[in-house]
Amino acid sequence: MAEKPIHLLPPLHLAAAAAAAAAASAEGGSREGKDLWHEVGQSTETAVAVAVAVVAVAAGAAFLLLLLRSSKKPKGCLDPENFKEFKLVEKRQISHNVAKFRFALPTPASVLGLPIGQHISCRGQDATGEEVIKPYTPTTLDSDLGRFELVIKMYPQGRMSHHFREMKVGDYLSVRGPKGRFKYQPGQVRAFGMLAGGSGITPMFQVTRAILENPSDNTKVHLIYANVTYDDILLKEELDSMVETYPDRFKIYYVLNQPPEIWNGGVGFVSMEMIQTHCPAPAADIQILRCGPPPMNKAMAEHLENLGYTKEMQFQF
Repeated sequence: MAEKPIHLLPPLHLAAAAAAAAAASAEGGSREGKDLWHEVGQSTETAVAVAVAVVAVAAGAAFLLLLLRSSKKPKGCLDPENFKEFKLVEKRQISHNVAKFRFALPTPASVLGLPIGQHISCRGQDATGEEVIKPYTPTTLDSDLGRFELVIKMYPQGRMSHHFREMKVGDYLSVRGPKGRFKYQPGQVRAFGMLAGGSGITPMFQVTRAILENPSDNTKVHLIYANVTYDDILLKEELDSMVETYPDRFKIYYVLNQPPEIWNGGVGFVSMEMIQTHCPAPAADIQILRCGPPPMNKAMAEHLENLGYTKEMQFQF
């Protein structure tokens, strides 16, 4: 709809009143003429004030519309039904069987569009050339523009491990998503307890990052992270950095089945006593997240049930 033009000249009824005031003044400067001039002045001031207000409202509305458009969440690059190709731009070996893969998004301002705690499906080929599809959780968030990263532990007989092991910078990875049942809203619980084993740390890392980097989210996170050896610990540098940055909101307890000689963490398998000591007690406003190898997940479910955590207080990735 076109905006109505703003008239800088006085309306006709003001012009008529001004003429009448002039005539009355010409006849002798009567009080009636002075009153008419006063009325004209007040009416003119009112008209100017209304015009200014109209301009201010229009400018404010235009600014608000611009602000809303600029703050609109950008569209993600994922497709839940179809695989899309993303170029590998960096591959960094972290240990003998772990590497970090960085993939480029279409533009430097693009976002992957992955909700917190959900994952993607990656498609590749195993050593025999057969197609294989496996879920992975990026360690990046949508605040990491223009890219997403995967930290992959490659097993000798792993079918998708073979694909990642053979990937070179410039190759493309087929990705579909988002996938997953977990949905997170800031403040939905008072605290999370997390039980992770091996590469099961990646969804925990993603959720923890999202919580800690949100200044309006006061959720506390208590993580128990189990591995076989010290070298098996994934993302340790990043995890320790988060503990140092957010000491009141994030606690982590490492557990190793084969610890080094000097070790101040847990030893063996994650026990009920460890959960009691390092996770929030059962309550309606907490949740325990689990992600690890199947035997660990089964054992943790039994521990949690014995400790009084209801099914509503638990979630397994």
